[in-house]
Amino acid sequence: MPRPVSDRIMTMRLPLSKDNFATIISVCAPTMTNPNENKEAFYNQLASVRSGIRCTDKLLLIEDFNARVGRDNDKWPLVMGKHGIEKCNSNGASAGSVL
Repeated sequence: MPRPVSDRIMTMRLPLSKDNFATIISVCAPTMTNPNENKEAFYNQLASVRSGIRCTDKLLLIEDFNARVGRDNDKWPLVMGKHGIEKCNSNGASAGSVL
């Protein structure tokens, strides 16, 4: 069952097999036009949610599909292809630091 954390974060834990689970975190991050305090509170809350997930779970982070993630895939070579879109802004860097 989905569990709302806030109006911007929702999680769901799904059984995969006997002892294996996947946790999905769905987020809609504040845009660049939001005050820094709002963005900082969001990323702190996301980090708190992330720290509460069992390390044995498979983790899927589903972000706002309208966001730009940039071309730098050095940190996530198995997640994002080498042909990312545009440049990564400070919000994208904040999302990457949570993982």
